Amino acid sequence: MGEAPIGILYEHPLWFQPLFAELDRRGVAYEPLHANELVFDPGARESPYAVVLNRMSPSAWTRGHARAIFHTLHYLAYLKEIEAAVINGHAAFQIEISKARQVALFARLGVRYPAARAVSHLPQLEAAADGLRFPVLVKPNVGGSGAGIRSFATPAALRDGVVEGSVELGLDGTALVQEQLPAADGSVVRIEILGGEFLYAIRLRLLPGSFNLCPADYCELPGIADGVSGRGLPIGNYDPPDVLIEEAKRIVATAGMELGGVEYLVNERDGLPYFYDINALSNFVANAPDVIGFDPFVDLVDFLLERVGAVVPPPEAPVGLAASSAPLEALRLSRDDSRRSLRSSLG
Repeated sequence: MGEAPIGILYEHPLWFQPLFAELDRRGVAYEPLHANELVFDPGARESPYAVVLNRMSPSAWTRGHARAIFHTLHYLAYLKEIEAAVINGHAAFQIEISKARQVALFARLGVRYPAARAVSHLPQLEAAADGLRFPVLVKPNVGGSGAGIRSFATPAALRDGVVEGSVELGLDGTALVQEQLPAADGSVVRIEILGGEFLYAIRLRLLPGSFNLCPADYCELPGIADGVSGRGLPIGNYDPPDVLIEEAKRIVATAGMELGGVEYLVNERDGLPYFYDINALSNFVANAPDVIGFDPFVDLVDFLLERVGAVVPPPEAPVGLAASSAPLEALRLSRDDSRRSLRSSLG
């Protein structure tokens, strides 16, 4: 791996403690880079990091760190320009912070998604919703953890919301107005992809009448943002159809993401799956070993070490980066075999 540490660009104060703990446990050299405190030299022609993992959250604006979103964009653009090694770099982050670009990506790939229109001015909302089936959602273009989403049952309710000033377009002054599809069985699914391969999927059962479809952790806890544990609702490991796993892989790859979560629901009206969100920031499900049967942060650290050409010790050796270590690929394949067995048992 050499002298250069791995840079971990992050913002949320809690989500990445498990990642840092796993890096520490493995003796991996890394440097936490808090996006709101980041200082970099745009004139430097080399990055001091073996690779930078971008874990910046688009919901940072809900924690008073809105400027860090744009600072991150500039930093990632700089890293791209000097051809530094980055995981989920500039292109991926542009998709992450734009609901409009996510819809455009779904359309380009020919996957189903809820119909939507993009607007930049509140008075446009009513006309933009013309032709959409109500109820509709108004989503800030720069979202994150379901922040700022409003639901309107009728055109009159939308009109009233605009007149009353209760609708906000979000950080960049733009938003989507999008059809709110009823989720069959009252549930949504998130598929996590790492390194182009299926990592796991979870299914979350929604609160009755809920329109915030965020299935990550802490979505509704004030000051934390992202939700299952705070809702106390059933969440569990899930085995999506292979065709949807392949679609999720395509979506993540096209978005330029090496790590990402893709969310879908089955529309109760027609029984078909619709994708509705792409997340470069995958903070992983809480209590993962209990919910999905393994710790995905182990896989993420393995992936980071693969990217920098490192190896890991065999099971009987102490944790560390030893020259006699066994290849990561063998360990990854062993875990993949275990997961295939789990998926078979679920099926």
